[in-house]
Amino acid sequence: MTHHQKHFPHYIDLKPVIHAQGVVHLPGSKSISNRTLLLAALVNGTTQIMDLLASDDTFVMLGALRALGVKWEQINDTSQYIVHGVNGIFPAHHADLFMGNAGTAIRPLTAALAVIGGDYTLHGVSRMHERPIGDLVDALNAVGTQIEYTGQPGYPPLRIRRGHVHAQRLSVRGNVSSQFLTAILMAAPMMARDHSVTIEVVGDLISKPYIDITLNLMQRFGVSVERDGWQSFTISAGQHYTSPGTIHVEGDASSASYFLAAGAIAGGPVRVEGIGKNSIQGDVRFADALQKMGATITMGENWIEAKSNGVLKAIDADFNHIPDAAMTIAVAALYADGSSILRNIGSWRVKETDRISAMATELRKLGATIEEGADYLRVTPPEQIQAATIDTYDDHRMAMCFSLATLDGVARRGNQMRINDPQCVAKTFPEYFDAFSKIAHNNLF
Repeated sequence: MTHHQKHFPHYIDLKPVIHAQGVVHLPGSKSISNRTLLLAALVNGTTQIMDLLASDDTFVMLGALRALGVKWEQINDTSQYIVHGVNGIFPAHHADLFMGNAGTAIRPLTAALAVIGGDYTLHGVSRMHERPIGDLVDALNAVGTQIEYTGQPGYPPLRIRRGHVHAQRLSVRGNVSSQFLTAILMAAPMMARDHSVTIEVVGDLISKPYIDITLNLMQRFGVSVERDGWQSFTISAGQHYTSPGTIHVEGDASSASYFLAAGAIAGGPVRVEGIGKNSIQGDVRFADALQKMGATITMGENWIEAKSNGVLKAIDADFNHIPDAAMTIAVAALYADGSSILRNIGSWRVKETDRISAMATELRKLGATIEEGADYLRVTPPEQIQAATIDTYDDHRMAMCFSLATLDGVARRGNQMRINDPQCVAKTFPEYFDAFSKIAHNNLF
Protein backbone atom coordinates (compact mmCIF):
# COMPACT_ATOMS: atom_id res chain seq x y z
CA MET A 1 0.00 0.00 0.00
CA THR A 2 1.56 3.29 -1.02
CA HIS A 3 0.92 6.64 0.56
CA HIS A 4 -0.52 7.85 -2.72
CA GLN A 5 -2.53 4.85 -3.86
CA LYS A 6 -5.96 6.28 -3.16
CA HIS A 7 -5.50 8.92 -5.89
CA PHE A 8 -4.85 6.42 -8.67
CA PRO A 9 -7.10 4.29 -10.85
CA HIS A 10 -5.96 0.80 -11.87
CA TYR A 11 -4.71 2.16 -15.19
CA ILE A 12 -4.11 5.44 -16.97
CA ASP A 13 -4.75 6.02 -20.68
CA LEU A 14 -2.28 8.27 -22.49
CA LYS A 15 -3.01 9.79 -25.91
CA PRO A 16 -0.41 10.18 -28.65
CA VAL A 17 1.75 13.28 -28.20
CA ILE A 18 2.78 15.32 -31.22
CA HIS A 19 5.23 17.67 -29.55
CA ALA A 20 7.03 17.79 -26.19
CA GLN A 21 8.04 21.15 -24.82
CA GLY A 22 8.21 22.88 -21.43
CA VAL A 23 9.95 23.11 -18.07
CA VAL A 24 9.79 20.50 -15.30
CA HIS A 25 10.90 21.10 -11.72
CA LEU A 26 12.31 17.78 -10.56
CA PRO A 27 11.47 16.05 -7.29
CA GLY A 28 14.47 15.48 -4.99
CA SER A 29 16.88 12.63 -5.67
CA LYS A 30 15.92 9.35 -3.99
CA SER A 31 19.56 8.31 -3.57
CA ILE A 32 20.57 11.63 -2.00
CA SER A 33 17.39 11.89 0.12
CA ASN A 34 17.73 8.51 1.84
CA ARG A 35 21.48 8.80 2.39
CA THR A 36 21.03 12.32 3.80
CA LEU A 37 18.27 11.18 6.17
CA LEU A 38 20.43 8.43 7.65
CA LEU A 39 23.51 10.65 7.99
CA ALA A 40 21.41 13.41 9.59
CA ALA A 41 20.07 10.82 12.06
CA LEU A 42 23.57 9.67 13.03
CA VAL A 43 25.14 13.08 13.78
CA ASN A 44 25.36 14.92 17.06
CA GLY A 45 23.18 17.94 16.29
CA THR A 46 20.30 19.11 14.15
CA THR A 47 20.16 19.17 10.35
CA GLN A 48 17.73 21.07 8.16
CA ILE A 49 17.12 19.21 4.89
CA MET A 50 15.72 21.22 1.98
CA ASP A 51 13.94 19.70 -1.05
CA LEU A 52 13.67 16.19 0.41
CA LEU A 53 11.90 13.83 -1.98
CA ALA A 54 8.31 13.02 -0.99
CA SER A 55 7.86 9.40 -2.09
CA ASP A 56 7.27 5.89 -0.80
CA ASP A 57 11.01 5.14 -0.46
CA THR A 58 11.73 8.24 1.64
CA PHE A 59 8.60 7.64 3.77
CA VAL A 60 9.98 4.16 4.46
CA MET A 61 13.25 5.66 5.71
CA LEU A 62 11.49 8.37 7.74
CA GLY A 63 9.23 5.73 9.32
CA ALA A 64 12.18 3.49 10.19
CA LEU A 65 14.08 6.38 11.79
CA ARG A 66 11.02 7.31 13.86
CA ALA A 67 10.70 3.67 15.02
CA LEU A 68 14.37 3.83 16.05
CA GLY A 69 13.66 6.85 18.24
CA VAL A 70 15.00 9.55 15.91
CA LYS A 71 12.99 12.77 16.16
CA TRP A 72 12.24 14.67 12.95
CA GLU A 73 9.64 17.13 11.79
CA GLN A 74 8.34 18.31 8.46
CA ILE A 75 7.99 22.09 8.17
CA ASN A 76 4.30 22.76 7.40
CA ASP A 77 3.52 20.82 4.24
CA THR A 78 6.81 21.53 2.50
CA SER A 79 9.77 19.40 1.39
CA GLN A 80 11.79 20.89 4.26
CA TYR A 81 12.56 18.62 7.22
CA ILE A 82 14.45 18.99 10.47
CA VAL A 83 16.21 15.89 11.80
CA HIS A 84 17.55 15.70 15.36
CA GLY A 85 20.64 13.50 15.31
CA VAL A 86 21.20 10.78 17.93
CA ASN A 87 25.02 10.95 17.99
CA GLY A 88 25.54 7.41 16.69
CA ILE A 89 23.25 5.58 19.14
CA PHE A 90 19.61 4.91 18.31
CA PRO A 91 17.34 5.50 21.34
CA ALA A 92 15.23 2.42 20.53
CA HIS A 93 17.29 -0.73 21.10
CA HIS A 94 14.45 -2.96 19.84
CA ALA A 95 12.47 -2.27 16.66
CA ASP A 96 10.59 -4.05 13.91
CA LEU A 97 11.22 -2.12 10.69
CA PHE A 98 9.14 -2.35 7.52
CA MET A 99 11.34 -1.39 4.56
CA GLY A 100 8.86 -1.64 1.66
CA ASN A 101 10.88 -2.19 -1.52
CA ALA A 102 13.43 0.54 -0.75
CA GLY A 103 16.95 -0.74 -1.42
CA THR A 104 18.34 2.72 -0.60
CA ALA A 105 16.80 2.38 2.88
CA ILE A 106 17.28 -1.26 3.91
CA ARG A 107 20.91 -1.65 2.85
CA PRO A 108 22.51 1.35 4.64
CA LEU A 109 20.24 0.85 7.67
CA THR A 110 21.25 -2.81 7.95
CA ALA A 111 24.92 -1.85 8.12
CA ALA A 112 24.36 1.01 10.59
CA LEU A 113 22.17 -1.09 12.91
CA ALA A 114 24.52 -4.08 12.80
CA VAL A 115 27.52 -1.91 13.71
CA ILE A 116 25.69 0.08 16.42
CA GLY A 117 24.03 -3.09 17.79
CA GLY A 118 20.62 -3.81 19.29
CA ASP A 119 17.76 -6.18 18.56
CA TYR A 120 16.14 -5.35 15.25
CA THR A 121 14.12 -7.07 12.55
CA LEU A 122 13.95 -5.72 8.98
CA HIS A 123 11.47 -6.91 6.39
CA GLY A 124 9.67 -5.56 3.33
CA VAL A 125 7.27 -6.38 0.52
CA SER A 126 7.62 -9.81 -1.11
CA ARG A 127 9.85 -8.45 -3.92
CA MET A 128 12.25 -7.05 -1.31
CA HIS A 129 12.63 -10.61 -0.01
CA GLU A 130 13.84 -11.60 -3.49
CA ARG A 131 16.46 -8.82 -3.73
CA PRO A 132 19.93 -10.00 -2.67
CA ILE A 133 21.62 -8.70 0.47
CA GLY A 134 24.00 -11.61 1.12
CA ASP A 135 27.20 -9.85 0.01
CA LEU A 136 26.54 -7.09 2.57
CA VAL A 137 25.68 -9.51 5.38
CA ASP A 138 28.76 -11.67 4.63
CA ALA A 139 31.07 -8.63 4.68
CA LEU A 140 29.69 -7.41 8.02
CA ASN A 141 29.38 -10.76 9.79
CA ALA A 142 33.00 -11.53 8.84
CA VAL A 143 34.08 -8.70 11.17
CA GLY A 144 31.82 -9.56 14.10
CA THR A 145 28.31 -8.27 13.49
CA GLN A 146 25.39 -10.63 14.13
CA ILE A 147 22.95 -10.53 11.24
CA GLU A 148 20.75 -13.59 10.69
CA TYR A 149 18.36 -14.50 7.89
CA THR A 150 14.88 -15.35 9.11
CA GLY A 151 13.73 -16.45 5.64
CA GLN A 152 15.77 -17.48 2.61
CA PRO A 153 19.55 -17.24 3.20
CA GLY A 154 21.04 -14.31 1.27
CA TYR A 155 17.84 -12.25 1.29
CA PRO A 156 15.71 -10.24 3.73
CA PRO A 157 13.95 -10.54 6.17
CA LEU A 158 16.82 -10.04 8.64
CA ARG A 159 17.33 -10.21 12.40
CA ILE A 160 20.13 -8.06 13.79
CA ARG A 161 21.57 -8.60 17.28
CA ARG A 162 24.38 -6.94 19.18
CA GLY A 163 27.70 -8.12 17.78
CA HIS A 164 31.26 -7.17 18.59
CA VAL A 165 32.85 -5.41 15.62
CA HIS A 166 36.62 -5.72 15.44
CA ALA A 167 37.32 -4.56 11.93
CA GLN A 168 40.40 -2.98 10.52
CA ARG A 169 39.80 -4.46 7.09
CA LEU A 170 36.57 -5.54 5.43
CA SER A 171 36.03 -6.89 1.97
CA VAL A 172 32.79 -6.69 0.02
CA ARG A 173 31.83 -7.91 -3.44
CA GLY A 174 31.03 -5.09 -5.85
CA ASN A 175 29.39 -6.86 -8.76
CA VAL A 176 25.74 -7.21 -7.61
CA SER A 177 24.89 -3.81 -6.15
CA SER A 178 26.94 -0.72 -5.30
CA GLN A 179 24.53 -0.21 -2.37
CA PHE A 180 26.44 -2.83 -0.36
CA LEU A 181 29.63 -0.74 -0.51
CA THR A 182 27.60 2.44 0.16
CA ALA A 183 26.11 0.81 3.27
CA ILE A 184 29.50 -0.19 4.70
CA LEU A 185 31.08 3.18 3.86
CA MET A 186 28.31 5.02 5.71
CA ALA A 187 28.67 2.77 8.78
CA ALA A 188 32.49 2.81 8.70
CA PRO A 189 33.10 5.88 10.93
CA MET A 190 31.30 4.03 13.73
CA MET A 191 33.75 1.13 13.27
CA ALA A 192 36.75 3.48 13.09
CA ARG A 193 36.60 4.86 16.63
CA ASP A 194 40.06 3.61 17.68
CA HIS A 195 41.74 2.56 14.44
CA SER A 196 41.38 3.18 10.75
CA VAL A 197 39.13 0.91 8.70
CA THR A 198 39.84 -0.14 5.13
CA ILE A 199 37.12 -1.55 2.88
CA GLU A 200 38.31 -3.59 -0.08
CA VAL A 201 36.14 -4.25 -3.11
CA VAL A 202 36.30 -7.81 -4.42
CA GLY A 203 35.87 -8.07 -8.19
CA ASP A 204 34.35 -5.38 -10.39
CA LEU A 205 32.36 -2.56 -8.84
CA ILE A 206 29.17 -1.71 -10.73
CA SER A 207 27.21 1.58 -10.72
CA LYS A 208 30.33 3.52 -9.63
CA PRO A 209 28.69 6.99 -9.78
CA TYR A 210 26.46 6.00 -6.86
CA ILE A 211 29.59 5.56 -4.71
CA ASP A 212 30.59 9.11 -5.67
CA ILE A 213 27.24 10.30 -4.25
CA THR A 214 27.95 8.44 -0.99
CA LEU A 215 31.48 9.82 -0.61
CA ASN A 216 30.31 13.33 -1.46
CA LEU A 217 27.57 13.27 1.19
CA MET A 218 29.86 11.73 3.84
CA GLN A 219 32.23 14.63 3.19
CA ARG A 220 29.34 17.11 3.63
CA PHE A 221 28.72 15.47 7.02
CA GLY A 222 32.38 15.84 8.02
CA VAL A 223 33.92 12.43 7.21
CA SER A 224 36.62 12.08 4.58
CA VAL A 225 37.51 8.82 2.87
CA GLU A 226 40.86 8.06 1.26
CA ARG A 227 40.53 5.90 -1.79
CA ASP A 228 42.70 3.76 -4.00
CA GLY A 229 40.78 3.98 -7.26
CA TRP A 230 37.70 1.78 -6.92
CA GLN A 231 39.55 -1.03 -5.13
CA SER A 232 39.84 0.19 -1.56
CA PHE A 233 38.51 2.93 0.72
CA THR A 234 40.03 3.94 4.06
CA ILE A 235 38.36 5.85 6.89
CA SER A 236 40.94 7.13 9.38
CA ALA A 237 40.30 6.77 13.11
CA GLY A 238 38.32 9.17 15.23
CA GLN A 239 36.17 10.83 12.56
CA HIS A 240 32.61 11.71 13.55
CA TYR A 241 29.64 12.75 11.49
CA THR A 242 28.81 16.40 12.10
CA SER A 243 25.79 18.31 10.87
CA PRO A 244 26.28 20.60 7.86
CA GLY A 245 23.50 22.73 9.37
CA THR A 246 21.45 22.97 6.21
CA ILE A 247 21.70 20.66 3.20
CA HIS A 248 19.88 20.89 -0.14
CA VAL A 249 18.85 17.71 -1.96
CA GLU A 250 19.49 17.87 -5.71
CA GLY A 251 16.71 17.05 -8.14
CA ASP A 252 16.52 13.38 -9.13
CA ALA A 253 18.68 12.80 -12.20
CA SER A 254 17.07 9.41 -12.96
CA SER A 255 13.65 11.11 -13.01
CA ALA A 256 15.09 13.78 -15.32
CA SER A 257 15.79 11.13 -17.95
CA TYR A 258 12.14 10.79 -19.03
CA PHE A 259 11.72 14.49 -19.75
CA LEU A 260 15.08 14.89 -21.46
CA ALA A 261 14.28 11.87 -23.64
CA ALA A 262 10.90 13.42 -24.48
CA GLY A 263 12.66 16.55 -25.70
CA ALA A 264 15.07 14.45 -27.76
CA ILE A 265 12.27 12.40 -29.34
CA ALA A 266 9.49 14.95 -29.84
CA GLY A 267 11.01 18.31 -30.63
CA GLY A 268 11.58 20.11 -27.38
CA PRO A 269 13.08 22.05 -25.93
CA VAL A 270 12.28 20.35 -22.63
CA ARG A 271 14.16 21.75 -19.63
CA VAL A 272 14.53 20.07 -16.23
CA GLU A 273 15.32 22.19 -13.20
CA GLY A 274 17.02 20.95 -10.02
CA ILE A 275 20.16 19.43 -11.53
CA GLY A 276 22.90 20.92 -13.68
CA LYS A 277 26.40 20.45 -15.00
CA ASN A 278 27.95 20.15 -11.51
CA SER A 279 25.49 17.56 -10.21
CA ILE A 280 26.89 14.91 -7.85
CA GLN A 281 24.67 12.29 -9.52
CA GLY A 282 26.15 10.08 -12.21
CA ASP A 283 22.78 9.85 -13.94
CA VAL A 284 23.30 13.32 -15.44
CA ARG A 285 25.54 11.40 -17.85
CA PHE A 286 22.30 10.12 -19.35
CA ALA A 287 22.38 13.40 -21.28
CA ASP A 288 25.62 12.23 -22.96
CA ALA A 289 23.85 9.12 -24.24
CA LEU A 290 21.06 11.25 -25.72
CA GLN A 291 23.69 13.45 -27.34
CA LYS A 292 25.29 10.36 -28.92
CA MET A 293 21.84 9.56 -30.31
CA GLY A 294 21.78 12.99 -31.97
CA ALA A 295 19.85 15.15 -29.49
CA THR A 296 20.98 18.69 -28.67
CA ILE A 297 21.78 19.06 -24.96
CA THR A 298 22.52 22.29 -23.10
CA MET A 299 23.32 22.64 -19.40
CA GLY A 300 23.40 25.39 -16.80
CA GLU A 301 24.16 25.45 -13.08
CA ASN A 302 20.71 24.18 -12.14
CA TRP A 303 19.10 23.01 -15.37
CA ILE A 304 19.54 20.68 -18.34
CA GLU A 305 17.66 21.01 -21.63
CA ALA A 306 17.14 18.63 -24.53
CA LYS A 307 15.77 19.15 -28.00
CA SER A 308 15.51 17.06 -31.11
CA ASN A 309 17.71 17.29 -34.15
CA GLY A 310 15.44 15.03 -36.16
CA VAL A 311 15.48 11.24 -36.16
CA LEU A 312 17.52 9.69 -33.33
CA LYS A 313 20.55 7.57 -34.16
CA ALA A 314 20.85 4.01 -32.86
CA ILE A 315 23.27 3.56 -29.94
CA ASP A 316 25.55 0.69 -28.89
CA ALA A 317 26.97 1.47 -25.46
CA ASP A 318 27.87 0.20 -22.00
CA PHE A 319 25.32 1.42 -19.43
CA ASN A 320 26.83 -0.12 -16.30
CA HIS A 321 27.39 3.34 -14.81
CA ILE A 322 23.76 4.51 -15.22
CA PRO A 323 21.55 1.42 -14.92
CA ASP A 324 18.37 3.24 -13.87
CA ALA A 325 18.46 5.99 -16.48
CA ALA A 326 19.46 3.44 -19.13
CA MET A 327 15.92 2.03 -19.02
CA THR A 328 14.81 5.28 -20.63
CA ILE A 329 17.27 4.67 -23.49
CA ALA A 330 15.57 1.32 -24.19
CA VAL A 331 12.32 3.16 -24.98
CA ALA A 332 14.05 6.07 -26.77
CA ALA A 333 15.62 3.38 -28.99
CA LEU A 334 12.15 2.80 -30.49
CA TYR A 335 12.65 6.13 -32.29
CA ALA A 336 16.16 5.41 -33.59
CA ASP A 337 17.23 4.72 -37.17
CA GLY A 338 18.34 1.14 -36.47
CA SER A 339 19.06 -1.45 -33.77
CA SER A 340 20.44 -0.25 -30.43
CA ILE A 341 22.32 -2.38 -27.90
CA LEU A 342 22.38 -1.64 -24.17
CA ARG A 343 25.33 -3.55 -22.69
CA ASN A 344 26.50 -4.51 -19.20
CA ILE A 345 23.11 -4.04 -17.53
CA GLY A 346 23.04 -7.30 -15.52
CA SER A 347 22.09 -5.32 -12.38
CA TRP A 348 18.66 -4.77 -13.99
CA ARG A 349 17.81 -8.36 -13.01
CA VAL A 350 17.95 -7.66 -9.25
CA LYS A 351 16.13 -4.32 -9.17
CA GLU A 352 12.44 -3.64 -8.38
CA THR A 353 11.67 -6.37 -10.91
CA ASP A 354 13.82 -8.32 -13.40
CA ARG A 355 14.01 -5.29 -15.66
CA ILE A 356 15.67 -7.00 -18.63
CA SER A 357 12.87 -9.55 -18.87
CA ALA A 358 10.11 -7.00 -18.13
CA MET A 359 11.46 -4.50 -20.66
CA ALA A 360 11.77 -7.18 -23.37
CA THR A 361 8.19 -8.36 -22.78
CA GLU A 362 6.65 -4.88 -22.91
CA LEU A 363 8.72 -3.57 -25.84
CA ARG A 364 7.60 -6.57 -27.89
CA LYS A 365 3.97 -5.52 -27.30
CA LEU A 366 4.83 -2.29 -29.14
CA GLY A 367 6.05 -4.21 -32.19
CA ALA A 368 9.78 -3.92 -31.48
CA THR A 369 12.13 -6.83 -32.15
CA ILE A 370 14.04 -7.60 -28.95
CA GLU A 371 17.03 -9.79 -28.23
CA GLU A 372 17.46 -10.36 -24.51
CA GLY A 373 20.79 -11.53 -23.07
CA ALA A 374 21.97 -12.23 -19.53
CA ASP A 375 23.28 -8.67 -19.30
CA TYR A 376 22.29 -6.90 -22.53
CA LEU A 377 19.26 -5.87 -24.55
CA ARG A 378 19.08 -5.29 -28.31
CA VAL A 379 16.17 -3.12 -29.44
CA THR A 380 15.11 -2.95 -33.10
CA PRO A 381 12.36 -0.35 -33.60
CA PRO A 382 9.11 -1.12 -35.41
CA GLU A 383 7.96 0.90 -38.43
CA GLN A 384 5.10 2.12 -36.25
CA ILE A 385 4.74 1.71 -32.48
CA GLN A 386 1.65 -0.40 -31.75
CA ALA A 387 -0.95 0.79 -29.24
CA ALA A 388 -0.62 -1.42 -26.17
CA THR A 389 -1.55 -2.07 -22.56
CA ILE A 390 1.67 -1.95 -20.56
CA ASP A 391 2.18 -4.00 -17.41
CA THR A 392 4.41 -2.28 -14.87
CA TYR A 393 5.50 -5.09 -12.49
CA ASP A 394 5.16 -2.81 -9.45
CA ASP A 395 8.21 -1.00 -10.85
CA HIS A 396 8.06 2.80 -10.98
CA ARG A 397 10.54 3.04 -13.86
CA MET A 398 8.53 0.73 -16.11
CA ALA A 399 5.51 3.03 -15.77
CA MET A 400 7.50 6.20 -16.43
CA CYS A 401 9.50 4.77 -19.35
CA PHE A 402 6.52 3.58 -21.34
CA SER A 403 4.75 6.93 -21.19
CA LEU A 404 7.41 7.95 -23.74
CA ALA A 405 6.04 5.51 -26.33
CA THR A 406 3.15 7.95 -26.85
CA LEU A 407 5.53 10.49 -28.42
CA ASP A 408 5.21 10.96 -32.14
CA GLY A 409 8.46 12.74 -32.80
CA VAL A 410 9.88 13.30 -36.26
CA ALA A 411 9.58 9.58 -36.93
CA ARG A 412 5.76 9.83 -36.44
CA ARG A 413 5.86 6.57 -34.53
CA GLY A 414 4.05 7.22 -31.22
CA ASN A 415 0.75 5.67 -30.24
CA GLN A 416 -1.72 5.58 -27.38
CA MET A 417 -0.74 3.60 -24.29
CA ARG A 418 -2.64 2.19 -21.37
CA ILE A 419 -0.34 1.99 -18.34
CA ASN A 420 -1.53 -0.53 -15.74
CA ASP A 421 -1.05 0.09 -12.03
CA PRO A 422 0.23 3.67 -12.47
CA GLN A 423 0.48 4.29 -8.72
CA CYS A 424 3.80 2.42 -8.69
CA VAL A 425 5.40 5.77 -9.67
CA ALA A 426 4.84 6.85 -6.03
CA LYS A 427 8.10 5.03 -5.17
CA THR A 428 10.07 8.03 -6.47
CA PHE A 429 7.80 10.48 -8.31
CA PRO A 430 4.14 10.56 -7.20
CA GLU A 431 3.34 13.51 -9.51
CA TYR A 432 4.95 11.97 -12.62
CA PHE A 433 1.91 11.77 -14.88
CA ASP A 434 0.90 15.36 -14.05
CA ALA A 435 4.41 16.55 -14.91
CA PHE A 436 4.43 14.52 -18.14
CA SER A 437 1.05 15.92 -19.24
CA LYS A 438 2.41 19.47 -18.86
CA ILE A 439 5.13 18.94 -21.46
CA ALA A 440 2.99 16.70 -23.72
CA HIS A 441 1.25 18.73 -26.42
CA ASN A 442 -1.32 17.06 -28.62
CA ASN A 443 -1.12 19.64 -31.37
CA LEU A 444 1.70 21.65 -32.86
CA PHE A 445 0.20 25.12 -32.36
